[in-house]
Amino acid sequence: MQRRRFLQHAGALAGGAALGQLGIFASQAASASDYKALVCIFLYGGNDTNNMIVPLDTAGYANYAQTRSYLALPQADLLPLAVAGGAPQYGLHPALPGLQSLWASGNLAVVANVGTLVQPLTKAEYLSTTTIKPQSLFSHIDQQHQWQASISSTSSSNSGWGGRLSDQLAALNVNSTVPPMISTGGNNLFVTGAASQALVIPTSGSFGLNGFSNDGPDAVRRSALEQLLNVDQTINLTQAAQTVMSGALTSSAILNPILTTTDATLSARFTGLTSNFSQQLLAIAKVIEARSTLGASRQVFLAALGSFDTHTNQLETQQTLFSELDAALTAFHGAMADIGAGSSVTSFTLSDFSRNFLPNTGGGSDHAWGSHPLVIGDAVNGGRIYGTMPTLELSGPDDGSNLGRWIPTIAVDQFAATLATWFGADATALTTVLPNLSAFSPSTLGFI
Repeated sequence: MQRRRFLQHAGALAGGAALGQLGIFASQAASASDYKALVCIFLYGGNDTNNMIVPLDTAGYANYAQTRSYLALPQADLLPLAVAGGAPQYGLHPALPGLQSLWASGNLAVVANVGTLVQPLTKAEYLSTTTIKPQSLFSHIDQQHQWQASISSTSSSNSGWGGRLSDQLAALNVNSTVPPMISTGGNNLFVTGAASQALVIPTSGSFGLNGFSNDGPDAVRRSALEQLLNVDQTINLTQAAQTVMSGALTSSAILNPILTTTDATLSARFTGLTSNFSQQLLAIAKVIEARSTLGASRQVFLAALGSFDTHTNQLETQQTLFSELDAALTAFHGAMADIGAGSSVTSFTLSDFSRNFLPNTGGGSDHAWGSHPLVIGDAVNGGRIYGTMPTLELSGPDDGSNLGRWIPTIAVDQFAATLATWFGADATALTTVLPNLSAFSPSTLGFI
């Protein structure tokens, strides 16, 4: 191969399938006898959860409609979130009927007013100039970073809490033939550990280098490439690149048949769903279905859906995005039950932030803070809202401004700790996964 062509191949595969140091999996600890997976759904742009979960009672809706003005959804269109022993107090956006069904079956929980925090904050403390607050509030890139890192005292971190969690439980994946962290949403901080990196897989086409199979003339070419990658080098950067490329070739050879196979069970769930996001979840479902073959006991996945930065045209944009989100999440949840992994897989949403309760003048809403993530799975203690929904009052007790910018009452750390504990992290591991968790009480929230 020409040098330039080799580097193009190497860069494409390494960039799309970055691997961490697999040596961490050489632990002598016994593998776990059970299987669990976390699936992070990151909604890029800042999802306006004020229109995802809306007050349904007469007084609450009247206040909502008055303040939200042209962004207010018709009360009759809202999908009631039924509660035992009383009338529903909240309703879902009308484009989320699948999630309403998951709520009714106890497989969907809402966690209220979660956000990036360094320490608990009252309104008075937030307005004080001496109180420590998260770095660069209301900035897309910084808040995405902090949600994924669960470190808000600084705007930079080299690892995400999903990656650090995978690091801590690496001994449970000693028999895994591919990296236990996998992303369909690109290289991402959430799935970056101190010692490991996610494998980034495609949602369509084949996974691997064309012309480098183990059959026919391709086998000769592949053998030559493998010999090149095994040449001893004294340059650390070159050695690291060789390790990444070798690992990527190995993983692609294992995963390509899994990803390109048409599975009748999974395909039935995803029939008619052609969006990129639905195909991301289908690819993840295929990997989970092959969990026994792959040998992993703990897997962390990331999928991404963008365009939630609704400064304009919010009603139409959210209708489209929520319809796409609802169909894909519902299909994925059903697929997990079909393959016997319903109680072993928990999905959850994250986003940059929510948006101002008061609309802007351009057809949408602007950057805010506290948000309401969703948690989905058979292991979820669903049909409930955890935490306290903010008082929907401009300049009210939960508003850090006069725009309806809710000060979080639950930290990302607590939300993450609840999932990490279910995943298998003990108290010692949590101190590394979530170094600021001790600032908040309770440390876990009981939604799973």
